[in-house]
Order: sequence, then C-alpha cells, then structure tokens
Amino acid sequence: MITPKFERPAPEWQRKLHEIIFEADTPAGKAFDFALLWCIMLSILAVMLESVTSVRAQYSAILHIIEWAFTLLFTLEYLLRLLSVQRPLRYAVSFFGIVDLLSIIPTYLSILVPGSQYLLVIRILRLLRIFRILKLGEYLHEADTLIRALRASRYKITVFLLTVVTLVIIIGAVMYVVEGEANGFTDIPTSIYWAVVTLTTVGYGDVAPRTVLGQAIASVVMLLGYGIIAVPTGIVTIELARASQPGVSTQVCPACAAEGHDADAVYCKYCGTHL
Repeated sequence: MITPKFERPAPEWQRKLHEIIFEADTPAGKAFDFALLWCIMLSILAVMLESVTSVRAQYSAILHIIEWAFTLLFTLEYLLRLLSVQRPLRYAVSFFGIVDLLSIIPTYLSILVPGSQYLLVIRILRLLRIFRILKLGEYLHEADTLIRALRASRYKITVFLLTVVTLVIIIGAVMYVVEGEANGFTDIPTSIYWAVVTLTTVGYGDVAPRTVLGQAIASVVMLLGYGIIAVPTGIVTIELARASQPGVSTQVCPACAAEGHDADAVYCKYCGTHL
C-alpha cells in the first residue's frame, strides 16, 4: 500500500488546466474532450485519404496542410498535458503519454523518411479515452479484468508458444526430408513456414505436399492444429474466471495523470496524491 505523500499545492492555473484537459466532469472539460476526439477522427481520415492514389494526386497539397495543422495542434495539446500535471515525467512514460507522443512523431519523421506519416493511424489509440469521457466505468472495469487475466496467463502462454515453435521446427524438418526440393519444400525455413500455416489451419496453398507420406503427415498436423488453437483460449478463460476487483473510477490523478483507480479510492495508487 502506498503511503500518501505531502504534495505542494498546485498553482491555480495548473489545476484549472488539469481540470479542462484531463477531467470530463465539467462543461469545459467535456467540450475539450469531444473536440479532441473529433480532431483525432478527422486527422485519421485525412491520413487514410492521402493513401488513395487518385485522391492524393488531386488533393495532395491540401491533405499535407491538414496533416501538419493537426500535428501542430496535437503537439501543443501534448505540451499542455505535461504542464498541467505535477509529475510530467510520470505522465510521459504512461500508456496514454506514450501514445500521445507517438501520434505526433511520424509527421516530423516524414521530413527525413518519406511515407512515415502513414503511421499516424496510431492516433486511433487515443480514442480509448472515450470510455472515461462518457463515464463508461463498467467498460474500464471489464478492460482491467481482461488485462489482469492476460498478465496472469503470460507464463503459461509463453510455455505453450515455445512448445508450438519446437513442434513446427520438427515438423518442418521432417517435411523437408519427406517432400524435398522437387515438391516445393526448397529448404527447412520454407518447410517451417508451411508447418505454421498448416498448424494454424490457415492453409494458403502456395506450398503443398505431393507424396502420400507427406499428405498423411499434413493431415495429422491439420487435426493437431484444432486442438492447439483451443489451448490458449482455455488458459485465458480460466484466468478471466479468477479475475475480479471492485469497479473502476474514471478519476484521473492530478499529479501523475494515472487512471484506473478503484471506485472508492481516495489517493492515487501509483503516487499517493489525493484524488
């Protein structure tokens, strides 16, 4: 348990700025959040339109201006977010802090690396704030439950994936020996690729066994794939059944901008600041 720490009272302008940018309880804060969501959606739409050859040929200059206008706007917003919290570094390394930074970097990077501006679609992650804005606390609770279940499953799933990797390497090597280069299995990596595609029941068909023994092995691998797919599902399902916690609040910490506090929390569980 984190012991509440003494915090120097924030200046009035900082508290007001934090209230507008991070909170959705006031008319000003809600208006800011909804305006931000519209800007995010419009900027993503502009990026997608720019990738269409016919649209880019006719409206390239306009889309370029729109892209830079939104980037400068989001850059200003990012700096204001850093100014509005008492611990800007903690916000900068948080999930949303990193997403906010990544959503503006591609435009500046496109000066050196042409085409990198299309990575701006990462801005869609910023729309996750809609759960806090619309006070969908139950959705936050369910999302937190899912995250905790995935964390609890990570060791079991890691062992499972290592087992699958070992299996496809063995199967790939066997198929390379059985089928050989004449039947399309030109090397072991290609055979491993076939094993992965077959084991996951995708079946592209670009490489296929032609010998009777190879087809028999392929049949076994296909049937094995159905059983393997069910394993991670079962692991996560068990952890989901175990995961439970009180409802999650939409309150944002004024010091570190952390979210996901318990509904009855009085202090931030990350830095101890009074909520």
